[in-house]
Amino acid sequence: MTERDLEKYWRDTAKDSLDTAEGLFKLKRYHHALFFCHLSLEKILKGLVFVKTGQHALPIHDLVKLSHQAKLPLNNSQIDELSEIATFNVAARYDNIKRDFYHKATEDFATVWLNKTKEIFLWLTKQF
Repeated sequence: MTERDLEKYWRDTAKDSLDTAEGLFKLKRYHHALFFCHLSLEKILKGLVFVKTGQHALPIHDLVKLSHQAKLPLNNSQIDELSEIATFNVAARYDNIKRDFYHKATEDFATVWLNKTKEIFLWLTKQF
């Protein structure tokens, strides 16, 4: 796989995950939509790590750490938002936490975080 292929892979799979989040939101599967919000940002960040550093990203799910690895200049608001979105990865994955997250992931909550994810995603794509 060439460097260009790898960059395209991360961009394409990140966009696919964001599209999946939007589809799940329309189906009212809010907790799953939020998980895919996280996944879309994780993938675009891992692509940015590769593009900015020439190295593969660490095998982690922490969006703030990936942003730092990609040498992105984050403000406090972005750090807070990425930190919150990063919790969706664990919350949607493990049964003992998933139950509480399912109740937290209302339509209003998911609307806010899907929109924030799309804003962050757009900003990240401009960092390539």
